[in-house]
Amino acid sequence: MAIGLNVTEPEGTCADDNCPFHGSLSVRGQVIEGTVASTDMEKTVVVEREYDVYVPKYDRYMKRRSRVAAHAPACFDLQTGDTVRIAETRPLSKTKSHVVVEVTDDGGEA
Repeated sequence: MAIGLNVTEPEGTCADDNCPFHGSLSVRGQVIEGTVASTDMEKTVVVEREYDVYVPKYDRYMKRRSRVAAHAPACFDLQTGDTVRIAETRPLSKTKSHVVVEVTDDGGEA
C-alpha cells in the first residue's frame, strides 16, 4: 500500500495496526532523517539528529541535537546506529507522534 512518500516498502508483513504499510496509520507533515539512539523500549525507538546553529556573537556554529521518540513497526528490524527516516503522524502516546517509514543505512554492522 502506498503511503504518499517516496520510500521503499519493507519486506514481509506485520500484524501491527500502527504500521503505515500493513496497518491503518496515515502519515502527514514533516519527514525527518536521523540515527537510532536507543531501542530499549518496546515498539519505540529514539531517533537523534544533529544540526548546526549559527551564533552571531562568536561568528561560529554550534552543534545541537534533538531526540524524537518514534514508533517502530514490527516489519522493521532496528538496531542502535541505524540511519532511519521517520514521518509525522497522529499522536500515538504522550511522547510519540512519529513512525519509522524507512531504514536508509544499517549502521555498518556486519
